Amino acid sequence: MLQEKVEKLLQEAFEENNSLFLIELNVNEANHIAVIIDGDEGVSVNDCIAVSRKIEHNLDREEEDFSLDVSSVGVSSPLEMPRQYKKNIGRTLAVTTVDGEKVEGKLTSFEDEKITLKWKAREPKPVGKGKVTVNKEAVLPLEDVKEAKVIITF
Repeated sequence: MLQEKVEKLLQEAFEENNSLFLIELNVNEANHIAVIIDGDEGVSVNDCIAVSRKIEHNLDREEEDFSLDVSSVGVSSPLEMPRQYKKNIGRTLAVTTVDGEKVEGKLTSFEDEKITLKWKAREPKPVGKGKVTVNKEAVLPLEDVKEAKVIITF
């Protein structure tokens, strides 16, 4: 019952700020509510505060005691939702496929539940000695992606 109330309040909070979206919601037996959110333009501390207040101010502690944590998705967390791929177009991803293949490249598009990665690779020349730089591209359906993480470069 508490989970349903929190889901409804989260939906209202996301309607008020439609750039935010839910990544994970957990409510355990001890009524500890853990909410992880992300946003199309990132998540600020004020966004977390607003979502937290939306939940906390609309639940009655006299009725059910609870604890609440609202946080943003971590920088090293894998991408879980299609909306996260859209917001990360132009960034470099490290992708592991369900077959175990690892691909690292720049996310150039996300359409029809498929991601397109581009990168440069050094390969042997077709004729003669040495190597040549070639442009590579992979189009992967999301169902073939086991894990995708944004690579942070400084």
